[in-house]
Amino acid sequence: MLSFLCMAQDPNTSFASFVMSLAATAAVHLGDLGDPMTGQTHVDVPSAGHIIDLLAMLQQKTVNNLDPEEAQLLEQVIYELRLRYIEVSKNAPGQGTKEESRIITPDEPRIIVP
Repeated sequence: MLSFLCMAQDPNTSFASFVMSLAATAAVHLGDLGDPMTGQTHVDVPSAGHIIDLLAMLQQKTVNNLDPEEAQLLEQVIYELRLRYIEVSKNAPGQGTKEESRIITPDEPRIIVP
């Protein structure tokens, strides 16, 4: 069994750096940052949406367990990424069709499909 207690914690590892790492990944998928390996930008709206959903889940699961600064950072990052996601998805040709299929209308069955 691997024990993580004996491992030294990197002083640069923090909740804020984790959130910012996820935000940077979303920014790459939104075409705002170049791919770290190639430097080229591309738009992958569904992947950006997935990262934003992960951040929102993290926010829900950590309610009342974060410092005020951490909670504010997470809220601000999610807010800004959601705005950018809407902007990019409106301008990306053919990218919105997958996300639109997740919307349930009254005529559709209420089965959630990931």
